[in-house]
Amino acid sequence: MENKIVLKKRNIFTCLLFACVCFGLFAADVDMDDAKKVLKLVESNTAFYETDFSGEYTIVQDKPGEGKSITEAKLFRRDKTLQWTILITGPASEKGKGYLQADGNIWFYDPTDHRFTYSKAKDKFQNTNAKTSDFTPQFYDRDYSIESVTSVKLGKLDCYLYDLKAKVNDVDYPELKIWVSKNDGLLRMKEDYSLSGQKLRTTAIPSYQVINQSGKTYSIPVKMLIQDNLRGRKIGDTVQYEKTQVTIANVKFEKVEDTVYTKPYLEMGAAR
Repeated sequence: MENKIVLKKRNIFTCLLFACVCFGLFAADVDMDDAKKVLKLVESNTAFYETDFSGEYTIVQDKPGEGKSITEAKLFRRDKTLQWTILITGPASEKGKGYLQADGNIWFYDPTDHRFTYSKAKDKFQNTNAKTSDFTPQFYDRDYSIESVTSVKLGKLDCYLYDLKAKVNDVDYPELKIWVSKNDGLLRMKEDYSLSGQKLRTTAIPSYQVINQSGKTYSIPVKMLIQDNLRGRKIGDTVQYEKTQVTIANVKFEKVEDTVYTKPYLEMGAAR
């Protein structure tokens, strides 16, 4: 009975993670020009160059056999200058920690010893399966070349399935598979691979929230579900992988003070 319950729970999460994924190849050939336009669109949908962005993030880390941990944070982005700030607001033991990208560098601040240490976009965020780069613009068209593209069904969505290979060295993953809905150019699922072809992570975005502000329409994920395909634990007869759920709320598209993108802002963060 216990194994049946574990298997049932695992199946429920799998359905959520892949958003009821089912694949069906279309007979029609893919128009490569259209596919390239959509890839440019999916990249532009992740960046907001005409305004600042801010939102509240709740990150739930689930390690099999160890339980869940929750991190709360505020994110501020100014994409036109490639600046962003993440301020940890909870739990109390982590409050005041933060990340800052400015002048091409990423810094992590720990208020315990009042020190800034150098970080990287590919580093894990607060020991979860998310990376700081998951919260910033994604350069699929700029940094990757299309190896192949296929028309598929992802649930009820008509999507392009892209096989991408990095054309620059400074990327988190050298190879990607991404599922992009054709009608709106929104990322629906992503798989990250090593050069040897090993699947490392799977990210699903089941739904988006549409924000209308100042005559512009923006689409922001409601949740991102990230599974680490390398980090797991065998419980019973099954391997359960570490998972991270990122929930985004209270989104705003409006200018914030320039001081938010500075080290003094993080140094004062713990006092807020």
